Amino acid sequence: MPDAASRLTGLAEQLLGAPLPMRIRAWDGSVAGPPDAPALVVRDRRALRRLLFKPGELGLARAWVAGELDVDGDLYTALDLLTGLVWERGEDARTLAQALREPEFRAAVRGLVRLAGPPLPPAPPREEARRPRRRLHTRHSDRRAISHHYDVGNDFYEIVLGPSMVYSCAYWPAPDSTLEEAQRDKLELVCRKLGLSPGQRLLDVGCGWGSMAVHAAREHGVDVVGITLSQEQAAYARKRVADEGLTDRVEIRVQDYRDVRDGPYDAISSIGMAEHVGADRYLDYARDLHLLLRPGGRLLNHQIARRPQRDESAYDVNAFIDAYVFPDGELQPVGTTVTLLERAGFEVRDVESIREHYALTLRRWVANLEAGWGRAAQLAGPGRARVWRLYMAASALAFERNRIGVNQVLAVKTPESGTSGMPLRSRTWNRRP
Repeated sequence: MPDAASRLTGLAEQLLGAPLPMRIRAWDGSVAGPPDAPALVVRDRRALRRLLFKPGELGLARAWVAGELDVDGDLYTALDLLTGLVWERGEDARTLAQALREPEFRAAVRGLVRLAGPPLPPAPPREEARRPRRRLHTRHSDRRAISHHYDVGNDFYEIVLGPSMVYSCAYWPAPDSTLEEAQRDKLELVCRKLGLSPGQRLLDVGCGWGSMAVHAAREHGVDVVGITLSQEQAAYARKRVADEGLTDRVEIRVQDYRDVRDGPYDAISSIGMAEHVGADRYLDYARDLHLLLRPGGRLLNHQIARRPQRDESAYDVNAFIDAYVFPDGELQPVGTTVTLLERAGFEVRDVESIREHYALTLRRWVANLEAGWGRAAQLAGPGRARVWRLYMAASALAFERNRIGVNQVLAVKTPESGTSGMPLRSRTWNRRP
């Protein structure tokens, strides 16, 4: 009888219809595959049961989070190989149905069932979001989704994000700059695009741990209202504001953007928040922000974007991200975002893609997490720490391969007179302070 690793390798090659470029290390200690390649470590045969029940991404993710799958070797290389083998080979229901009609494929599945053993399937790891059927993006559902992702623990995020505590794409002056330098440059870039000056009012939508609010108040003399749905973020941000001596300039609220009624504001920053809004609500979101601005006021919308699909009706959310990372999060092409902002009444004045900057940022976050792994796993639990390591490393590759991007869209509430208040040569803001 062949050992488990040899059987798994053979079955995987039958199922995929291609040679396996990775090693397999199985629960019985056996190893098979190219000796110099990274190894996919199958610590428990329960991982196979998960894959049989949920073929493709979600099954792999559940096994990873549960600690039944791991990687021995470079994580990025392994994820690149897995992407080519699984994610890019087509795993929708039609493809699977066609494959099941092939005798060789059915035989390989039967072999995998025998190797996996009973019972089938295991319960999902507890880190998976539990959500009843309901309408998406209500105030209640958004609070739950935000809490799932952000109320993991501020100490955990300090390990991952470092002293800047900024959880969005940094703006790198050079690849070897520090993360703190790059995040400061990003906050300063946003402030310059918004044209902030002393005495103005800034609304920071999705203020996180208060980094933008503190920077804008301290460096540009503006009065800031920062809003978040996370109780833990708000508590942390309020302490930072107090420590900086800015309580007379910065107010942090636990508040939904739909409930803000104290406009007008001179400027609005929305950095890494709009991904949570949802496609069906995005136009309402844009209209809400438009109403909160004074005529001539500016919006800086910093948002991740996906690539357009040939058939947009067939687009579906990423199963792993939706289940473990950002429940109910939705990405739209940048063209859709620009169109909806314009429909809401904004004049879009500048769109800047900073895709490569996010890849650099994510790799630094992964390095921070790996360097503080023991403490991070103690704080958030091993499963949650594994979620963050997988999603950040996979996202770094996605940005590098142009599967997703990130853009800063600067829009103005241009009055009927047509006087936007924008300088004739606006991109002077890209100069480092």
